[in-house]
Amino acid sequence: MAVTEEKPARTRLISGPGMLLVWLYGVMVVGAVSRSAYQIATEFDRAPLAYSLSAVAGLVYGFITYTLVRGGEKARKAALVCCAAELAGVVVVGTWTLVEPSAFPDATVWSDYGMGYLFIPVLLPLSALYWLRKARAR
Repeated sequence: MAVTEEKPARTRLISGPGMLLVWLYGVMVVGAVSRSAYQIATEFDRAPLAYSLSAVAGLVYGFITYTLVRGGEKARKAALVCCAAELAGVVVVGTWTLVEPSAFPDATVWSDYGMGYLFIPVLLPLSALYWLRKARAR
């Protein structure tokens, strides 16, 4: 008779408020990627830094969405790191757009701390960091 080892169940990250985070990050992926893809394809020479940063934001949102759906402790830790990096990006780019607006002839997703996206870019990583830390405690 063969003995099978049972793997521990993955930490589920998309229950309760986690499902809302996945939905919001999914919306941000679509918004940031589609906006930056269009801008890069049609007017990249106008504001290459802004459009490139929006594309990076979209990729970050996509990775965070994937890790939340995947679940598990490894994914939770990866999402924590990405959310912290996302928050740092929002703060740095948001501050940069206020201090040196001439560097950004067009807005990024993270410009003015995400004001063009109803401040979701600054609120989302804060909420996700809270949720991911709480998920570890369970």
